[in-house]
Amino acid sequence: MSSEVKIAFVGAGGNASGHMQAVAALEGTRITAVCDLSAERAEAAARQYGARAYTDYRDLINEAEMDALYVSVPPFAHYDAEILAAERGVHLFIEKPVALTLEKGLEVWEAIERAGVLSCVGYQLRYTPYTDPIREFLADKNLLMVTARRWGALVGGPWWQKLELSGGQLVEQATHEVDLIRYWAGEVRSVYATYARKVHGNVPGITIPDLQAIQLEFANGAIGQFVTSCTGCPGGRGFEFYLEGMKLTTDGGAPTLTPEDAAPLDKEPRPAESIDAVFVEAVRTGDGSRIKSPYLDALKTLDVTLAANLSAKERRPVETYFSW
Repeated sequence: MSSEVKIAFVGAGGNASGHMQAVAALEGTRITAVCDLSAERAEAAARQYGARAYTDYRDLINEAEMDALYVSVPPFAHYDAEILAAERGVHLFIEKPVALTLEKGLEVWEAIERAGVLSCVGYQLRYTPYTDPIREFLADKNLLMVTARRWGALVGGPWWQKLELSGGQLVEQATHEVDLIRYWAGEVRSVYATYARKVHGNVPGITIPDLQAIQLEFANGAIGQFVTSCTGCPGGRGFEFYLEGMKLTTDGGAPTLTPEDAAPLDKEPRPAESIDAVFVEAVRTGDGSRIKSPYLDALKTLDVTLAANLSAKERRPVETYFSW
């Protein structure tokens, strides 16, 4: 590969725009093509970055010059762009959640494995300054219980408010917190979820719950609970890890330990890493060792959230697919 990394985009909405800005700012990169169902949006992004505009991702994959492809589309719009690009030997950056069904996710993962291309999923919270110090602290501790929350507001846009298109807040948005729980506490073996709609029942066409509570059973024997809501109630994000003789608390920032002298805790932030810079450098060098969120790992996060949806629907505990 030449020193210049050529990158194309499927999707030109707000999320993709942020990645385009980050990619364009990296030395030795060039955005070559942009695809969006909105021709106006695709052409505007293409003009901004000197790229070619498309409205059909299949045409882009067949014609565009690229080393890597960003797929930044809503959950329901993950069709076969990833598979077609992988078959061309194109490396993949895929926005979360990676699919709406585990079957589709497994199909994409198998294509990535067959092709041997690099993959990175947009779980950028894994790349923040305190994420790895927390992971390293918890690694050798006897974890007893995890409690966590994400409280937010209803997102506009009709697709986000439909369970059949977004998967709901847990699958589409709070997936970031579920992913951090997995990154810090280990794999989830089974879930039991209960959902409710107490605030947004009068929103036309809404099918997602606005309150979601999930009980977690971890492979290491720990248990946990995660709650998320899009009712607009204040609450923010928070995580509590109950360990033998101590508790670690974080909102994603600097952790605190109770009691403070219970164990050595590195409170120094690591340099923040740009997920886009990590991915582009991996493409440039062929070394994916610094990618913290490859496709298979992201698929395990999707597995937990989809298992929760099934549990709430059928009112029973559900084992995760990857529990084996």
